[in-house]
Amino acid sequence: MGAAAIVLVAAAAVTGAVLLRDHGKGAASPSASDGQKPPNPGWKTVVNPAHGIAFDVPADWEVLSPDVFSGFSDRVDPDKTVIGHTAPAFYKSKWCSVDGDGDGQVEDFELAATGSKGADGAKDAAEAAEKTATGWVYGAYAQPDKSAVTWDEPVEYTTASGVKGSYVKARSTGAKPDSRCDGDGRAIAFGFKNSKGDFVAWDFYGRTGVPGAVGDELAMRILSTVRLSGDPVVPSPAP
Repeated sequence: MGAAAIVLVAAAAVTGAVLLRDHGKGAASPSASDGQKPPNPGWKTVVNPAHGIAFDVPADWEVLSPDVFSGFSDRVDPDKTVIGHTAPAFYKSKWCSVDGDGDGQVEDFELAATGSKGADGAKDAAEAAEKTATGWVYGAYAQPDKSAVTWDEPVEYTTASGVKGSYVKARSTGAKPDSRCDGDGRAIAFGFKNSKGDFVAWDFYGRTGVPGAVGDELAMRILSTVRLSGDPVVPSPAP
């Protein structure tokens, strides 16, 4: 995690909103329900109106507002975003905190997170999944060593609600840490089409090899809840 974490209000991004380097400063209000009861008792529903996607997370995950953008910046060029998504949910959002560059501003890093994003330019669901999974592993854990990122072949998958697509699992191995918060991680991404026929992707990423790390079984249970949630709604620009 040599890169800075980014959290900002997505609707304001086009007008030059200031990047917030602390996940704890992100809006923390739960997203609106899509009217479907989570299949797992006690779980929370996450809705991304911009892409027409909904899914569920366990009760101890922190669900942020749909207009929150979360991601990772480029290690060399902090003004460049490597990967990001909107309507995120964090697991242990302040799992590790560090002042990585010594400027007196502490950054919080989550143990795991999930969200969804567009996949503009993808020719199929498999490509959307592969680019998203590898992008999260590189952005969150492997920078600047792309050779530390490996991934599996795409797997066709249908969620519990009948959404068909493909998922890809990726991971980093031997990434060189810059701080005590850094280390290897993994990601799963599921590419599919929303109600407008556009390719989109659900994603999960999390640290590996540490106490309490989110296992594959739970990540796949979250993936199984992915469903369409109405037609995508483009957010209005900030005033």
